Amino acid sequence: MTRSARRTRRTLQVAGAGAAALLALSACSSSDNSSAKPDSSASTGSSKKLSGTMTVFAAASLKESFTTLGKEFEKAHPGTKVTFNFGGSDTLAASIIGGAPADVFAAASPKTMGIVTDAKDAVGTPSTFVRNQLEIVTLPGNPDRVSSLKDLTKSGLKVVLCDKTVPCGAAAQKALEASKLKLTPVSYEQDVKSALTKVELKEADAAVVYKTDVQAAGDKVEGVEFPESAEAINDYPITLLKDAPNADAAKAFIALVQSAEGQKVLTAAGFLKP
Repeated sequence: MTRSARRTRRTLQVAGAGAAALLALSACSSSDNSSAKPDSSASTGSSKKLSGTMTVFAAASLKESFTTLGKEFEKAHPGTKVTFNFGGSDTLAASIIGGAPADVFAAASPKTMGIVTDAKDAVGTPSTFVRNQLEIVTLPGNPDRVSSLKDLTKSGLKVVLCDKTVPCGAAAQKALEASKLKLTPVSYEQDVKSALTKVELKEADAAVVYKTDVQAAGDKVEGVEFPESAEAINDYPITLLKDAPNADAAKAFIALVQSAEGQKVLTAAGFLKP
């Protein structure tokens, strides 16, 4: 073999060795990078799949918006079912401390939530997720020309209020006291929807309810704003319950309520941001 041929062969051997070294280094580098970054697909697959029924006890004024959120939750988590018990916050709180099975409690006031927290039936500290303001509701067209809270004291006008023990009733009393007005209603109702229904059925001329309820009723009623309502805005707290049968789903539902998506549904219903 000539010197030139030997030199060429040696050059090819060196080049081949160098290429092999580069391939090995590249493989090592690739291995290092994959170990430095978590496998997103594995991470996603390890998240716990939600299933089963989850029960929410919620203030009556949340009926429309929470029903919408419940459907969105079920769609996002196939295999889950959200059931609701809507009513006066004080009645719901009493049921919870009495042992009624529930996963989540959303109250229309911190005071009624306090019934549950005082009984140590809540997990952690309840958080405010929305606020709500009062409004006068009348028959369509406002035939009695109600334009103020004072107008509700007119002789012969049939007015309905929520019971003083429920948040909408307590807020109405606070607004009346701020205006130094005394009002004797024809009835006290156990929750805000019941007060609204009295007007819808023409069993009352007017009632004091939440803005969200007036909005939800559409053209069945007419709303009248009054400035004193600013003195009685209610905070709505929500909490996971201690003996929640489906705690994982409950936590996810609360997260939905507090998310940008959940807040969009709630503000569209007329609720104020917390």
